Amino acid sequence: MTLFNTVRFRVKPGQEQRFLDAHRAGKANWPGLMRGTMITTGEQTYCLIGEWADADALTGARASMIATLDSFRDTLEDLGGGLGVTDAVSGPVVLELKD
Repeated sequence: MTLFNTVRFRVKPGQEQRFLDAHRAGKANWPGLMRGTMITTGEQTYCLIGEWADADALTGARASMIATLDSFRDTLEDLGGGLGVTDAVSGPVVLELKD
């Protein structure tokens, strides 16, 4: 069953290019990732959306994703509320809106 994960980030002023570069050129080519998209949701805020074949694929890539995060962690602001520098959620597809 297809699964998606979403990770929200707030980037420090002046660090946007370094943040985006950390995901370019295959640096976010984690094992099992079917498709990944980075969107901007406002000034200095971004959201990474990943598509995975199933929960095992996402779980299997976790160490690689953390290693990528560690390479740019210092570019991120704390999100507050005890979240730290990322706000991650994931779950299976329950409804396809358009093929």
